[in-house]
Amino acid sequence: MLSINSEVPNFTAQTTQGEIQFHDWIGEGWAILFSHPKDFTPVCTTELGYMAGLADDFAERGCKIIGLSVDPVASHSEWLKDIEETQGNAVTYPLIGDPDLSIAKSFNMLPADAGESAEGRTPVDNATVRSVFVIGPDKRIKAMLTYPMSTGRNFDEVLRLLDSCQLTASHQVATPVNWNQGDDVIIVPAVSDEEAKERYPDGWQAPKPYIRIVPQPQ
Repeated sequence: MLSINSEVPNFTAQTTQGEIQFHDWIGEGWAILFSHPKDFTPVCTTELGYMAGLADDFAERGCKIIGLSVDPVASHSEWLKDIEETQGNAVTYPLIGDPDLSIAKSFNMLPADAGESAEGRTPVDNATVRSVFVIGPDKRIKAMLTYPMSTGRNFDEVLRLLDSCQLTASHQVATPVNWNQGDDVIIVPAVSDEEAKERYPDGWQAPKPYIRIVPQPQ
């Protein structure tokens, strides 16, 4: 089973922008993979369009975006026309075809006995293919989110989550509840007080010894 810090499966697949080898496609930066149970589903249509509107925000953070839907690429290409028409944003990131369900299975979004073809399957059959994976430059999962089909995902929250993951990767800090860019952060327990004094010579707030609050590092 995949979990945080698992290496993401590597695979070769056809996308709406040609064939990719996933680890090569990620390259040296960050990536977001988000999945969909079926083309031409209403909630996913809104999600893909909104994510297209955030593409520049993710790019500024050195993060690529890629979608996956359990249907062939030819179907995706038709769906993208509907997305642009109804949501007002053209999808400029690739959308993976997974007609044999192999990628969904490799990410543990479908069981091994789910069959070998998307043909004839309904969105309900693929209801578990509704996950977001935040992937670091080391090709390891930094965060995972899974939503029901009836609830549209909050991609502003995914952007906030990415900011937190990247901050933690650069500076040994954690982000408290409802944190946003520029807010105070917490020094992680793995950093000793002695080391923290070197990093933060102005000190920190400590309502309890294990809660050491400092301004967000730049």
